[in-house]
Amino acid sequence: MAKAAVIFDVDGVLLELTRDEEEIFFQALSKFVSTEKLSRDWNSYKIRNDEDIIAEILERNHLSLENKVEVIEHYVSLLANSPVTSVAIVGAAQLLESCRAFADLGIATANLHAAAKHRLQQVGFWQHVRTHAHGADGGGHKSIILGRALKQLDLPPNCIVYVGDNTNDVDAGLQHGVHFIGFSTKPEQRSRLRRHGAQNTSASHEETLVLINKLLA
Repeated sequence: MAKAAVIFDVDGVLLELTRDEEEIFFQALSKFVSTEKLSRDWNSYKIRNDEDIIAEILERNHLSLENKVEVIEHYVSLLANSPVTSVAIVGAAQLLESCRAFADLGIATANLHAAAKHRLQQVGFWQHVRTHAHGADGGGHKSIILGRALKQLDLPPNCIVYVGDNTNDVDAGLQHGVHFIGFSTKPEQRSRLRRHGAQNTSASHEETLVLINKLLA
């Protein structure tokens, strides 16, 4: 077992979330609710987690939460049979290859586990993170999802780096006391992450790797 670990968020860190992929998620809900006016801004929902978002939309439309399982199964099926392909973040493949040499790798994502697996398999990333892969299943804020990953790793916080791109990722890293790197190619987003408490930010995955090595030295 490695003496260090690097945990990644998926969207915005390893994969681009394309508009076509977003629409597959809402297509799965269309059997139960009208989806045209549903917000595509993930931050507009109470909990930024696929399972919780489905539950919130159903509740808002006075529908039974028993339908949640059917929506999830339909979503995973639509995704698996869709011609839409995932798009890797530039430099993510090289980052994973470099990190696997000295650390256990995993994910803490608001995607459902099956959806994350399918999308990461498309770009050849799943094999690197599958052992410690934690998703939206079971619900909860990102700090809860990250907590599940940390419990499985059983390493001290100073031996773990979490890489995310959103303010809820910053919150999760701070809450658990692990090293955090805020990644974004957009200067305004990196500034937002720093204002929210991120001490380390990177604009490319070459820079991410340098920071990881520095934090785990």
